[in-house]
Amino acid sequence: MSAILKFETKNAVAVLTLNRPEKLNALNNDLLNAICDTLDRIELDPALRAVVITGAGRAFSAGADITAFQRHMQAGPVEAVTHFMRPGHRMTRRVENFSKPVIAAVNGLAFGGGCELVEACHIALAAEGARFSKAEINIGIIPTFGGTQRLPRNIGRKAALELILSGREFDAAEAARLGLVNRVVPASDILEAAHVLASDLTSKPPHAIAAALTAVHRGMDASIDDGLAIEEAAFARIVSTYDANEGVAAFVEKRPPAFLGR
Repeated sequence: MSAILKFETKNAVAVLTLNRPEKLNALNNDLLNAICDTLDRIELDPALRAVVITGAGRAFSAGADITAFQRHMQAGPVEAVTHFMRPGHRMTRRVENFSKPVIAAVNGLAFGGGCELVEACHIALAAEGARFSKAEINIGIIPTFGGTQRLPRNIGRKAALELILSGREFDAAEAARLGLVNRVVPASDILEAAHVLASDLTSKPPHAIAAALTAVHRGMDASIDDGLAIEEAAFARIVSTYDANEGVAAFVEKRPPAFLGR
């Protein structure tokens, strides 16, 4: 595994650590590809049921590696889109569409593309000292890893536009109030809190988890009628699983369920 992305496991939880602390974990194409490749491995491993993503050092991620991408921007729109924007889109789509819960443990700065990674994660916790910014406007561009689309879906159109157009910094408390992160925890507890949450999710039936993730993600962009059809299809896929029948039987029999992941 590339040194720029640390991959560790703790029981059924995979922990990915963005590991370019000298660059504030800026997201270059090597790191974007490493995230996608590692998620592919995790998805195929039934022993791993949840993912935590965090950053080494004082940053979660300061955003896209603009120094690395400058030459692509200078080469023109086709080059910039192909080598700058699309790799970021591919990574955030991979995270967003992942079949197992992905939790961001935002330990520090989450600017630009780093904030977009938070937006793509299913759940996010932030350390008390974490700072956020949609900073792209300050260098003359717009969010390039999906931020113009996901941030409004996370926090609403007007709040998102204010942050995207101003490029201002905001703290963890505001991020929680807006709905960008689920809650704020002491900095010393950020990884433990994320792991406790992830561990709890690993105890749930994995097919139901995957179905819920798919239904919510696909339904967000659908009409209510289409969304209900998506929910119906997701339920139909899992209703005959062992875990679904075990869970219902355990409820009726007033006993704890014994989920087997099948």
